[in-house]
Amino acid sequence: MKYAGRFIVAFILLLFVQVSQAQDKQFNHGKRVVIIMMDGFGMSYFNNAPMPHLKAMIAKGFFKQVNALMPTVTNANNTSICTGTFPEVNGISGNFFLNDKGEEEYMEDKHLVLVPTIFQKLKAYGIKSALISSKKKSTTLLPEGADIVVSPETADTSWTNKIGTPASIYSAEVNYWSMKAGIYLLKNRKDIRCIYIHTTDYPMHTWSPADSNSIRHLANIDNLIGEINEAAPDAAIFITADHDVNHKSRCVDVQKALQLQHVDIKLALSPEKDKYVKHHRGFGGASYVYLNKDSDAPAVKKALYKIKGVETVLTRTEAAQKYHLPPARIGDLIVLGDSTTVFGDLESQAEEDLPATYRSHGSVYEIKVPLIILNAGKLPPPSYFNYNKDLAGWLTDVKYQ
Repeated sequence: MKYAGRFIVAFILLLFVQVSQAQDKQFNHGKRVVIIMMDGFGMSYFNNAPMPHLKAMIAKGFFKQVNALMPTVTNANNTSICTGTFPEVNGISGNFFLNDKGEEEYMEDKHLVLVPTIFQKLKAYGIKSALISSKKKSTTLLPEGADIVVSPETADTSWTNKIGTPASIYSAEVNYWSMKAGIYLLKNRKDIRCIYIHTTDYPMHTWSPADSNSIRHLANIDNLIGEINEAAPDAAIFITADHDVNHKSRCVDVQKALQLQHVDIKLALSPEKDKYVKHHRGFGGASYVYLNKDSDAPAVKKALYKIKGVETVLTRTEAAQKYHLPPARIGDLIVLGDSTTVFGDLESQAEEDLPATYRSHGSVYEIKVPLIILNAGKLPPPSYFNYNKDLAGWLTDVKYQ
């Protein structure tokens, strides 16, 4: 009981006050938290975009380049950020996985998440929260504990009457709608103490960092970040990303490529496989390979290394240890591509040259992302922040309160 009491006091102090050594009268001043998970906003985009509001925040706050989690796909990283845990703990290993029934399953069900979300942790202390996601899949995967859950893909008239009719998920404008929904809550629902905003990376799949359209998209996002800060100058603002996005020149269908060597496997599954096929056609820089039997591993591994574009092949155990992945939800072998190769299902051929406009992620080459904190009061030392998941993970870490 003594430990539980200290935990509650420390947590409430962080979210509701500007924490100070003396824990003084500021305790009576409410502090809100805005977490922005900018999908696809890796270091290449961060470095190319002017974004004056964001850069001003960094000058006054905290910035560090950190690692995303492997595979560098949205669900694995978004869940880790939202729970403050590695995939080995929260159970989300990608967008798709092979379930206990041996069936491919899309990771969109909240029951697949094995630990509490930040919303659940807050609710335990009577703190209300909201989840706003440009991608509706996050509203079914991560809604537990949130008092408000909304996506422009599914918004009803109670939202469209306030924010306007959302643009298509395959647009940059859909992200502006999500940000404006957050601003609306900051202005009109001060009882909501934590707002988590998840954008979509469709613009990053469409435009390179230096493209004028990309710079325009991020300039608009930057203006909306400025509006968030203006609407709630009391709020702590946390920003990070799930992955970078790069051009890929070729796709390999791993199963078909192995068949050309007369090597048979049960299945090769891209953990980046997604319902948003227009983003990247389900191709990604990692592949989960499932064997017919364990004894096939040496021969399959040898054959995989003969495929052009395959850079690393790890066993289930090796991958779980190296990348903090849940062993039961990854392949027997994990294949990682080089900087220009992705893996996925092709209709007939084993390989396909991709157009110059094709952009994707999933590999170690999309692992570097920014971590930005403004107005949060007392922070852990910079060495604490090594992964994007650490952005909000420390909020409930008593040691640093």
